[in-house]
Amino acid sequence: MGTRHGFRAAATAASAVGALLLTRRLTQTWGTWVGEHECVLPGDDLVPEAGAVVATRAVTVDAPPARVWPWLVQIGQGRGGFYSYDVLENLVGLGIRSADTVEERWQALAVGDEVRLADEVALRVALLEPGSHLVLLGAPEPGKAAVMPFRFSWAFVVRALPPGDDGRARSRLIVRERYAPRGVVGRAVVEAVQPVSFLMTQRMLRGVRARAERR
Repeated sequence: MGTRHGFRAAATAASAVGALLLTRRLTQTWGTWVGEHECVLPGDDLVPEAGAVVATRAVTVDAPPARVWPWLVQIGQGRGGFYSYDVLENLVGLGIRSADTVEERWQALAVGDEVRLADEVALRVALLEPGSHLVLLGAPEPGKAAVMPFRFSWAFVVRALPPGDDGRARSRLIVRERYAPRGVVGRAVVEAVQPVSFLMTQRMLRGVRARAERR
């Protein structure tokens, strides 16, 4: 009887682990095409030690890259927001209001500029090619390591696709996150961030798509 119960417990545990691994893979590759999550993107080399903690998500937009890019370049707290769940972001006091229009005052982004996720969390523009890609980089800061105990890159890549059956221009928008945690605390924080990252990023992608597709 004990052996039978042991087998059942082991099978249940194995099933639970398998479900968790499958769920993790699905959330970290949401919206991607076959092999897309494995392709090399701008900024990958900025956090080469990311290992398995890499999330690549994507969406197809029925609009050319020139219509997608202005929404990407104005993201950030105190700027155009993140086109995600503003209500959830503001529950933790971020003061986010996602823009519904392209604002010229936020279009002049350059390498080295700061893009904030929150009052105490700032990323820097590491790479920027207008109409092509924007890569933000964050790392632990002296005295603030507890706020971001990991090195992090956030890449937004937009590529032109062949026109659809209706002849309309299309784009592929890919977002990749790469994490390199520092120590046990960093690993714990990164793991805790993953479900939130999925929830907010899939909404962001759909939010950008909806705005770019407006006529």
